Amino acid sequence: MMQAEINGTTLNYQLDGPEYGETVVLSNSLASDLNMWKYQAPALVDAGYRVLRYDNRGHGQSAAPAGPYSLELLTGDALALMDHLELEKVHFCGLSLGGMVGQTLGAFHGDRLISLTLCATGSYMSLPDSEWEERVGAARGNGMEILAEGTLDRWFTEAGRKLLAEDVAEVRKSIVNTSVEGYSGCVEAIRIMDLREAIRGISVPTLIVVGAEDQGTPVSLSEFMHKRIATSSLKVITDAAHFVNMEQSEVFNTALIQFLGGNKA
Repeated sequence: MMQAEINGTTLNYQLDGPEYGETVVLSNSLASDLNMWKYQAPALVDAGYRVLRYDNRGHGQSAAPAGPYSLELLTGDALALMDHLELEKVHFCGLSLGGMVGQTLGAFHGDRLISLTLCATGSYMSLPDSEWEERVGAARGNGMEILAEGTLDRWFTEAGRKLLAEDVAEVRKSIVNTSVEGYSGCVEAIRIMDLREAIRGISVPTLIVVGAEDQGTPVSLSEFMHKRIATSSLKVITDAAHFVNMEQSEVFNTALIQFLGGNKA
C-alpha cells in the first residue's frame, strides 16, 4: 500500500493490475476500509483492469483530520488522488458512502468517468438526526466497538454471517479500527447529503447494484436512483444485504465485469 499527500490530508491506497489497463477505482463504505474489496480486486485484475482501491478520509490507514466532512470534500479527495496518479478518466465503483462519492462525481465531474457503478447506496438518507447523533455519541463515548454488532447485522444476512464467518470477523475489525473522528466526520457528510436532484445530471453509463435484503440502503433507494439516472441499469441481487459485493461476490463480480466490458473508453 502507498500514501499520497493530497487535498490537505493523507490518503492510503493500493494499485494493482496492468499499468496500461483501464483503471477501476473502488471506494469504501462508512466504517470500513479498502480491504472490503478483497473479492473484487483479483477478479478485475484477471479481467485486464488496473485497480485502484483507497481508504476514504478518516478510514483505514488514511488520515482522520478534524471534521465535519462533506461529500464535496470526499469527492475532492478522489479527484486529487486521480490527479496524483495521472488518471484522466476511470471506471468508478463505490459502495454506500463510496457510492455517494460516486454520485457526486457523476453529477458534477462526469468528464472524469468512463462509467459509474453505485452499490448499496442512496441519494438521500431519511434517518432521523437523532439516530445519527446517537451513533456518533456512542462512538465518542465508548469507541467504535459499541457499534460493531449492530452494523454487522445491517451489513450481512444471518445466513451470510454464518457462511462468511472469517470475512465478517475481518469486517468487524475494520469497523472497530475506524477512527472515531473519521467516522463522525463522514456521518455528517451523509447526514446533510441530498443528491436527489443532482443525480439527474449523471450521463455516463451507470450500473446500480443492491442486495435484496439491504436494511440500510433498501432496494427502494436504488429504484429511485434508477428512475432519475437516464443512463442507468439496476441489478438486485438475492440473498444479500448491504455488503452485497462480499456476500454474493461471484454474482456481483460477474455483473460488474460484464458492465465494464460493455462500456470501455
